[in-house]
Amino acid sequence: MNNTEALIALNVYDMKTRQLILPALIAFTVTAYSSPEGKQEAADTTVKTDTPAIPADAEATSLCFLRTDGNGNKDTTSTEILIKDKAVTGQMYWHPFEKDSRKGTLAGTLKGDTVYAVWSFMQEGMQDTLALQFLVKGKDLLQKPLKLNTKTGREQTDNAAGFTVVHYPSVNLKK
Repeated sequence: MNNTEALIALNVYDMKTRQLILPALIAFTVTAYSSPEGKQEAADTTVKTDTPAIPADAEATSLCFLRTDGNGNKDTTSTEILIKDKAVTGQMYWHPFEKDSRKGTLAGTLKGDTVYAVWSFMQEGMQDTLALQFLVKGKDLLQKPLKLNTKTGREQTDNAAGFTVVHYPSVNLKK
């Protein structure tokens, strides 16, 4: 077989491959975008404000929240919690604008609508922990604010304060 015959054979092979792959790809795309599951998924993302976010025992629910604050709302806090029975796990990312962030995991318990969690995070190469309290209210996640303990120089949850820090529902976790 000379070079010309090889090139013709390759082009015939490529043409047959394209003739098979292109219709299959089009059929797959049409099926994926017109399936009832895709339409149902869009309907499932709607959250009613009167629907409690806390799942019944034995169900597991993942909830994502986003809080923006600071100058021009450039500081963000992304929180994802997974509630199964009375155990709570998750992730939390605090990104102050042009400053060092805190990224870590949440682990705690659910008592009523209140989450008591420890946030284990990394900041500036140092591992640290912080006890946090959240209240799941409707579709929002409310948090007790933090205050500076002047004796230790560390932040801590202000137990005397109300749940005044609001995290709003988010589609996904912003890392």
